[in-house]
Amino acid sequence: QVQLVESGGGLVQAGDSLRLSCAASVRTFLGYAVGWFRQAPGKEREAVAAISRSAGSTYYADFVKGRFTISRDDLKKTVYLQMNSLKPEDTAVYYCAAQPSPGDVSQWYPTEYEYAYWGQGTQVTVSS
Repeated sequence: QVQLVESGGGLVQAGDSLRLSCAASVRTFLGYAVGWFRQAPGKEREAVAAISRSAGSTYYADFVKGRFTISRDDLKKTVYLQMNSLKPEDTAVYYCAAQPSPGDVSQWYPTEYEYAYWGQGTQVTVSS
C-alpha cells in the first residue's frame, strides 16, 4: 500500500506562488509515476501535471504550461508542484496520485483512471 499526503496549499492572491508537496509513505518511491490533479467546485477532476518514475518525462495541461513545474525527489519520497503566476481559476482542491510503473521509465499517465493511489487533497484558493 502507498499512502500519499499533500501539503502546501493555502490562500494566496493572483500572481503569487505556491509549492505543493506530495509525500509518500512507501519503502521506495522510485518505481511510481505520479500525477497532480485538481477539482474545482461543481467541476470534474482534471489532470494538471504528471511525471514519470525516472523524472525524464513530464506532462502539463495546456492551462498550466509555463506556470507550473512538477519535480520529484525520490530520496525524500516526495513529488512537488511549483505553481507560479497563480490565477483565480486555479482555485481547486489539488490531489496527487501514484501508479506503479514497472515498464518504460519515461511513462506517465494523463488520466485519473490510471492511478491506483490517491492523497486526500490540499485546498488552493487564489483571490483576485
